[in-house]
Amino acid sequence: MTETPEVFRATVLNDVPHGFLGRRGGVSAGMHAGLNVGFGSQDDADAVRANRTRALAAVAPGAVLQTPYQIHSADCVTITAPLEERPRGDALVTDRAGLAIGIITADCAPVLLADRVAGVIGAAHAGWKGALAGVTDATITAMEALGARRDRIAAAVGPCIARASYEVDDGFRRRFEADDPANERFFADARAGHAQFDLEGYVAHRLAAAGITRIEALGLDTYADPTRFFSYRRATHRGEPDYGRQIAIIALA
Repeated sequence: MTETPEVFRATVLNDVPHGFLGRRGGVSAGMHAGLNVGFGSQDDADAVRANRTRALAAVAPGAVLQTPYQIHSADCVTITAPLEERPRGDALVTDRAGLAIGIITADCAPVLLADRVAGVIGAAHAGWKGALAGVTDATITAMEALGARRDRIAAAVGPCIARASYEVDDGFRRRFEADDPANERFFADARAGHAQFDLEGYVAHRLAAAGITRIEALGLDTYADPTRFFSYRRATHRGEPDYGRQIAIIALA
């Protein structure tokens, strides 16, 4: 019998239906074993659909799940009704009950946001490209357009690759320092020509710089925990031909 999906929740969102899910509790097998929700993977499509159903039931039973076609951008899409096709972009916001919005990741940082008073929620996929381009800023702006206020928004950063697992080259580091010299603090020196990048810390910083005062980072490393999480970088380092994806979901009560 398949185990129940494992759901990680954030205290700052504790009265909003939400969850960051890993790989436990799904029906996929082989290299995708567990709760793989990625249609872009080589997994069986029926298994992926079944896993998405299981994930949604664990967080927001009865809701309709919407996820974007992610392109590592800063684009945010406002959802007001169920869509047949996934919109291109890397963040979704809504103020409609009955809709659950989700983000797919495999090392990138999933960010869930909510203004309980306004009844507005957001979900953002913050890989390094989107994070640097301002995907969280775009999400906050889109939430404001629906009536949210920055001083009321709470945000949680879910499982992602941690600094200890995320080696980058000096060219990568220079991109961030060119954008803001203060970004140097998100890098730790490593072997010659390389550094370790703190994606979670950078994303939390962008949220704080945008005026969000209630931020929780779960501190869960996708790369270092293969029993709990899928990881693109780990699969690449192991020479595996494909990898699974996990989902983060938020909905209005």
